[in-house]
Amino acid sequence: MTEELDLTTLSVEELYEVMGDDLYDGYKEEVVEGVKEALSRNVAPYDVLTSGLVAGMEIVGNDFRDGVLFVPEVLMAANAMKAGMAVLRPLLAETGAPSVGKMVIGTVKGDIHDIGKNLVAMMMEGAGFDVINLGINQSAENFIAAVKEHQPTFVGMSALLTTTMPYMKVIIDALKEEGLRDQVTVLVGGAPLNEAFAEAIEADAYCRDAAVAVETAKKFAAIRRQRAAAS
Repeated sequence: MTEELDLTTLSVEELYEVMGDDLYDGYKEEVVEGVKEALSRNVAPYDVLTSGLVAGMEIVGNDFRDGVLFVPEVLMAANAMKAGMAVLRPLLAETGAPSVGKMVIGTVKGDIHDIGKNLVAMMMEGAGFDVINLGINQSAENFIAAVKEHQPTFVGMSALLTTTMPYMKVIIDALKEEGLRDQVTVLVGGAPLNEAFAEAIEADAYCRDAAVAVETAKKFAAIRRQRAAAS
């Protein structure tokens, strides 16, 4: 049996490293312990999030993209991330920590597939985004209501059936009609989709998997920040 690690003896950098390893292995309780240990040393919640959890999830995302990790392992890592986030979220809200961006995500009307969409939602949270997960079978009206209520920077839409893909265009048209289209970056994904389809329905980008969705969202978020700084 391996000797239990005494977190109190580690430097903050070592603590982050252990947190990243625990996250990678999907160890929920250990991730929570690491977060609490860092907070007990008066490390800012935002630093724990970015240097501990987000940095760890980035490795998970890269290995998922490169075929080293698969969906079950990523879901375990994302659940461990969620456990750590549950401790940090109220503290982040109190300190007014900056969010990377906010995303409303859902599977479109007529489609009840949600594993891929949930994976994207978890990975986005892991990258420091605020995520409002609407669930499955979501109408254009529901997407519009969520955009008005939450003022997100991103709208993510998922479809696994070829028959429900066209409904994505219905939602984008509804965003236009409501004058909301220019406020959000629309990302679409799902097994039958491709870049040509995303272009045809005037989405901003097609994301083939959760790791790509996070990378794409980060790029768009960086562009937004640059524009805001320049204006």
